Amino acid sequence: MEYVILGNSAAAVGCIEGIRSVDREGPITVVASEPYHTYSRPLISYLLEGKTDLERMKYRPDSYYEEMGVRTRLGVRAAALQPEEHKVVLEGGEELSYDKLLVATGSTPFVPPLEGLDTVEKQFTFLSLDDGKKLEAALTPESRVFILGAGLIGLKCAEGIARRVRSVEVADLANQVLPSILDEEGAKRVQAHLEKQGLTFHLGDTVARFSGNTATLQSGASVNFDVLVLAVGVRPNVSLVQDAGGRVERGVVIDSTGLTTLPDVYAAGDCCQSYDSTSGENKVLALLPNAYFQGECAGKTMAGEASSFTRAMPMNAIGFFGLHLITAGSYRGEKLVEEDGKNYKAFFVEDGLLKGYILLGDCLENAGIYTALIREQTPLNTVDFSLLREHPQFMAFSQAKRREMFGR
Repeated sequence: MEYVILGNSAAAVGCIEGIRSVDREGPITVVASEPYHTYSRPLISYLLEGKTDLERMKYRPDSYYEEMGVRTRLGVRAAALQPEEHKVVLEGGEELSYDKLLVATGSTPFVPPLEGLDTVEKQFTFLSLDDGKKLEAALTPESRVFILGAGLIGLKCAEGIARRVRSVEVADLANQVLPSILDEEGAKRVQAHLEKQGLTFHLGDTVARFSGNTATLQSGASVNFDVLVLAVGVRPNVSLVQDAGGRVERGVVIDSTGLTTLPDVYAAGDCCQSYDSTSGENKVLALLPNAYFQGECAGKTMAGEASSFTRAMPMNAIGFFGLHLITAGSYRGEKLVEEDGKNYKAFFVEDGLLKGYILLGDCLENAGIYTALIREQTPLNTVDFSLLREHPQFMAFSQAKRREMFGR
């Protein structure tokens, strides 16, 4: 069995390890446009901050490919798929044959068509290691940085560079920071914390036009800057599958095994849709754990072992300047809040089930208990949920449930 994997991040690693758990001998070839050993993208901001280095960013050790029997073609792009012939065409015309193929091509930063953007000399995105290196080379202690986008990517970029530049201003059309993962109250707390670190926000506002190093916002306000970072979102890289006739919606469409609508072509990670078990919707879940598990499931299936991944869910564990938060699931149903001066917890309950939660502050211990309640769809009337909301502990579960969980 000849395996080819397009991509070299979490989904690709999951696929390699899924294949090797079943098939120790079949040749695996990894083709990736980036020239680097597999690395962890969430660590790019820590690289800029000086909290890590290129060696510690590696997602697997240097010996990984050799030990797993993987041939690598790094710094090489796939140009087209020929699913009927079971071939991948590389840029330059070289063809690779496969029996099973995984597309794990990730996503690309979205660059909005803003008036005058072409007049901005120092503009960057912030998704890849090369993005981080280019941005770092442009920064000086006197740089005024303007970040367009107050989501996860924009704010992690702000954290990574804040101590090494003169100022950081952030604009977002949404009325709050982190609009995709926080409710209004949680966002207010995070914003207040970030402002104490020197960040300035323009929320409910965005750029109307650029003129060199000046951005005129829709409100009429102006922002003068030296460096621009575009962090308004990403787009799944679906063209290889789409151009080959595969079904694409928001992302590449796959079944629970990772199989696309093309024969023997699988997909995993940020380029494809997942079934969100907390909302019942098919959507792109651009999250490292989901990417890994999707890839692992696809790898096992490609190697001949029946496998499926049906428990994907939105989940984030992240920190900004020492303030940590965990979010998971969908924010639907009744909202139950526990809060004090330091900590904020919000739980979302629908039809007697926990659907999602937000934890902010020094209250993250044992958060996995909440995640398990969501994943396993545990009826809340079988646990002491009022106790769990205050203190997540296994004593809140019935004796029968504890016996089931721990085997005693």
